[in-house]
Amino acid sequence: MATRNSERFLVAFNRIEKALEKMTGSSTYVSFFKLIDFAKKKNAIIRHFEDDLREYGDLRNAIVHHRTAVEYAIAEPHDEVVEKIEQIDRTLTAPPVAGEQFRRRVHIFSPADSLAHALRTAGKKRDFQIPVYDRGEFRGLISPSGLMEYLAETVSDDVISREMTTLSDILRHIQTGRSYEFISANLSIYAAEEMFSEAVVKGRRLDALLITENGGREEKLLGIITPWDLMKIE
Repeated sequence: MATRNSERFLVAFNRIEKALEKMTGSSTYVSFFKLIDFAKKKNAIIRHFEDDLREYGDLRNAIVHHRTAVEYAIAEPHDEVVEKIEQIDRTLTAPPVAGEQFRRRVHIFSPADSLAHALRTAGKKRDFQIPVYDRGEFRGLISPSGLMEYLAETVSDDVISREMTTLSDILRHIQTGRSYEFISANLSIYAAEEMFSEAVVKGRRLDALLITENGGREEKLLGIITPWDLMKIE
């Protein structure tokens, strides 16, 4: 006999409740809604799914407290609800992290590379974030908005030569220090999403998150995340 939706829902709900208890270090009974309040202060995944979890708390109460018989639940969740709560359960069990979702081979540029070379390479790869390293040392990131900043500042010059202009020239003109952050490969993608959101609230331009093993700028670059990439997060 097929498992009823209410049974699947309660299994996932109970697993999530246990995860919240572990996350908050609760050793005595705390209501599900209070667990959410405590857990969201320290976990981006809970903040991301907070509204869903609160709705599921109400639904769980309807299922459990209004059950008229062992085999009959007055509130039988829809398939979409069951699939969503099971997805949240899986996400809490194995959080998707930046290093897994966005690890890729990144083309590294040198300060002496010409703008023309960088544009040709970026165009072929359809990747327009240009990380610049000098003998293994990070020098800066040239993003599309950073390049526009450079062009706007130099538009009054008689000639802007793509062949003559180097990436070092561009880095001297743009404020790259405010346009990127280094993050650990183990950072959850929900925490990464929040970094972009918080930058917008603060009026700061954050073009990209640069992934290294432990979040250090001296480490090997493992991948790059842009706000566009995170639009794929459910």
